[in-house]
Amino acid sequence: MPYRSESDSRRLLRRLRDTLAEAGAGQERLDRITHIIADSMATQVCSIYLFRDPDTLELCATEGLNADAVHKTRLKLGEGLVGRVARSTRPINTANAPAERGFRFMPETGEEVFTSFLGVPIQRLGERLGVLVVQSKDARKFSEDEVYALEVVAMVLAEMTELGAFVGDDPTLGQPHRHPVLLRGVCAQEGAAEGQVWLHEPRVVVTNMVNDDSAAEIARLHDAIETLRLSVDDLLRAAPATDTEHREVLQTYRMFAQSRGWIKRMEEDILRGLSAEAAVEKEQSAARARLEQVPDAYLRDRLHDLDDLSNRLLRILTGQGNDTGAEMPDRPVLVARNIGPGELLDYGRKLRGIVLEDGAVGSHATIVARALAIPLVINVPRITTEALNGDHIMVDGHEATVHLRPEDSIAGAFRDKIAMQAKAQERYADLRDQPAVARCGTRVALHMNAGLMADLPSLAGSGAEGVGLFRTELQFLIRNSVPRRSELAALYARVMDSAQGKRVAFRTLDIGSDKVMPYMKRPDEPNPAMGWRAIRVGLDKTGVLRMQLQALIRAAAGRALSLMFPLVAQMSEFEAAHAVLMRELDRERKLGHPLPERVEVGVMMETPSLAFAPRHFFEMVDFVSIGGNDLKQFFFAADRENELVRRRYDTLSTSFLGFLQQIVARCAEAGTPLSFCGEDAGRPVDALALAALGIGTLSMRPASIGPVKSLLRRTDLTQAAAVIAQTQERGLESARPALLDYVSRLE
Repeated sequence: MPYRSESDSRRLLRRLRDTLAEAGAGQERLDRITHIIADSMATQVCSIYLFRDPDTLELCATEGLNADAVHKTRLKLGEGLVGRVARSTRPINTANAPAERGFRFMPETGEEVFTSFLGVPIQRLGERLGVLVVQSKDARKFSEDEVYALEVVAMVLAEMTELGAFVGDDPTLGQPHRHPVLLRGVCAQEGAAEGQVWLHEPRVVVTNMVNDDSAAEIARLHDAIETLRLSVDDLLRAAPATDTEHREVLQTYRMFAQSRGWIKRMEEDILRGLSAEAAVEKEQSAARARLEQVPDAYLRDRLHDLDDLSNRLLRILTGQGNDTGAEMPDRPVLVARNIGPGELLDYGRKLRGIVLEDGAVGSHATIVARALAIPLVINVPRITTEALNGDHIMVDGHEATVHLRPEDSIAGAFRDKIAMQAKAQERYADLRDQPAVARCGTRVALHMNAGLMADLPSLAGSGAEGVGLFRTELQFLIRNSVPRRSELAALYARVMDSAQGKRVAFRTLDIGSDKVMPYMKRPDEPNPAMGWRAIRVGLDKTGVLRMQLQALIRAAAGRALSLMFPLVAQMSEFEAAHAVLMRELDRERKLGHPLPERVEVGVMMETPSLAFAPRHFFEMVDFVSIGGNDLKQFFFAADRENELVRRRYDTLSTSFLGFLQQIVARCAEAGTPLSFCGEDAGRPVDALALAALGIGTLSMRPASIGPVKSLLRRTDLTQAAAVIAQTQERGLESARPALLDYVSRLE
């Protein structure tokens, strides 16, 4: 007798709940579940396939197929109808399975006599766990009610798998959240760290999946939604009218919270036997599965909004807040979907590492992580669903890998790597007070990059000769309103005090693109990286630029002041910015404030166009600092935030080195000091090439100064320059292999 009604669904869920409550090993439970599902849905077959690894499904239990095939039959992702369901995360419902595209006959299972097939994904919040299948001999297509019922059952199975309901003596049944996992992402900050997981937003665990009283559960749902609506309204009332972006997100929350379609689907789930929280999670999983297939960035953002709203509703229903009572471990490695710069600063240097499911190489969180010298890996899929508080975790920022619950052999090799790096750092410490003088006698000045007061203690400890770049935007990004001039002046003064007379080059506000202030309306631009940003914003909206320049002048309090303007693309932009500075110096003089004893005004060269500016430009500026990250992406027309292209070019490309040689020549001709600032300056072989080209100052993160200095002191820059010249003469695409060979032969 086919499955017919909501009452059938409720009875099936209750039978499953009672079965899961009984004692028994994991395999026994799976076997009982397949029997109950087949019996309730009047099918001859019910089978459960679970992932053994990210690409392989294994038959783990069956009612109706050959028992000998259990734990022997395996399929690759996308293989056969089961593999298709797993790949697409969508049901396949057919009355004639052999006629379906991609059908694969598995003779060991004895399934040749079963014609009809219904397979649904077993998934939890977008994480694929397996496939649930029912089959029958009669050629029938399953009804919408039957498909829906099986999806509800699969959702319950996913939650039970999450809670470890199928863990038993059988070693073939992987223990959820206990088996080792290797995840790969994108390096946003180099370094290695070992510790324990600390979830920024602990996952809500739903333990009550099935209801005994649908009316009572619907009432609970409505009460929770009303509480949610009121909380969103409170947040909207508290949000400043000028905080447009924040208000837009809250308006989206309100729209979802008022959505009759969303609420109706959850009510239907409850009527079929789910608890209120299970119904919320089912719709959350369905929304993730639908929208993760959509390439549109706006719709993906709405997925995150719905995710957050669903989590808020789940916390109301379950009473599980962000504070679970767990204590932060001694060696915390932060795991989050994403995190803002202010929240990250609240954690401070206590974190050993950071792993984000989302994120961008140039994001606010990345900037803060670099400032705090914390290893960071971003774009790590599934990390927030795979990890639990306290899990052993190892983060390799160099390789962009994350080892979760690693095996002893992996942990041992990782610790050996960390120990080797620590020994190297000890050797570098001996060089701290030594100059970076190459064997040919050329001295290279090594400076550090900074953006927070927390960076400044590294100035003495790293051996840096000054701060080649102080990013001033962080103080704007981590606040909900524009900082006051007096606050900025006090901060900049503390930075100069901490530098103890060493040069600090302040870069004026570099906002736009991926750096958007919370209180600033973000323009709708098709390509923000090449749009309204940096000095372009400063010149169009001079109020903030003038206020910042005033703060810098007052912070100097008679001391020397070095500042530079970001993303200058043509001489007229520098002239306009320089004129604003001159007016502010004149204004401060008239107000009776002490002026800096000397003002050094430079530019950050991040656009190729500036390299071809008139000679007069190079004579006007006091110094030029090459912003390697942006200059490289514009030179190669390859967005450094785009993983499809960012690794397709090399800093030591002979064409890029040739371009840098032109910049060196133009600065030398005008007698203008030149430096290079960026990630490449902190990579020893790349730094060697830059110094060999004649760039006399390199600015990098503090931890890189030791390795770079060590290599420079062992090399002859004239020899390195000759190696580069030979690769250019031979028409090779990159000088890297030849330079690596040269370095390998050094004493």
